[in-house]
Amino acid sequence: MSKFQATLRSAVLALGALVFLFPFYYMIIGSLQTKQDASLGGAFPHPSNITGANYSAINDRINLFSGLLNSGIFTAGVLVCTLIFGVLVGYSLAVLQWRGRGVTFALALLVQVVPFQLLIIPLYVLITRTYGLGDNYLGMILPFAINSTAVIIFRQYFLQLPRELFEAARIDGANEFVLLWRIALPLVRPALVTAALLTFIGPWNEFLWPFLITKQASMQPLAVSLANYISNVAATASNPFGATLAGAVVLAAPVVVLFIVFQRYFISTDVGSSVKG
Repeated sequence: MSKFQATLRSAVLALGALVFLFPFYYMIIGSLQTKQDASLGGAFPHPSNITGANYSAINDRINLFSGLLNSGIFTAGVLVCTLIFGVLVGYSLAVLQWRGRGVTFALALLVQVVPFQLLIIPLYVLITRTYGLGDNYLGMILPFAINSTAVIIFRQYFLQLPRELFEAARIDGANEFVLLWRIALPLVRPALVTAALLTFIGPWNEFLWPFLITKQASMQPLAVSLANYISNVAATASNPFGATLAGAVVLAAPVVVLFIVFQRYFISTDVGSSVKG
């Protein structure tokens, strides 16, 4: 690649990055403005128009710490269940030989085309009336405890592992749980991080189910609390535009930080290179 081509590629990539990042920058700047300025010039406001009052107004109306805590518990519960069940089911579908394995995988694929909205009413009746788990963390977590996408991700990663690794360990007397814990999991760490990040986004931004299952404000996740604030309170704020953007920043910030920190794990390594000889 010539110097001109390298320079051109860097310029195009830099331009693409600026175009992609500009909405996030505008969201942050808009959330810090004292007076609304929706024009293009509002992307570069005067320092006198910068304030943190919009965030203070949100915290005065809703308890941000409580919302973050509820979202954290809800997301962590879903994340733990997804990783545990996803690893176990993915390993059994990829490594173990048992009757009905193909049908089970086909059902996991079929679940992908079923909208969650179709299941909301029966799930709501089952969890609130049958199990009495309304306004309960467990009631929020259960419908998302098993994620078919995570199952498929783990299955595909486990299929890439050389069979010789498992056969050699079985000859040495290792059982399946030892194979999973000591051999399979260390080799599919990119899958663990990928599944965790993809799973994190769903429950963190989930609004409909927590909104239905929680009636007490103290139990509502951040997405529900912010939606209630934006729809009922933000319109009466001195700067509704800034208040709405401030709520969006609060909700999006943890997801953006996680992606920045763990983005390198999205690049899958060649697990086959771990086999010597």
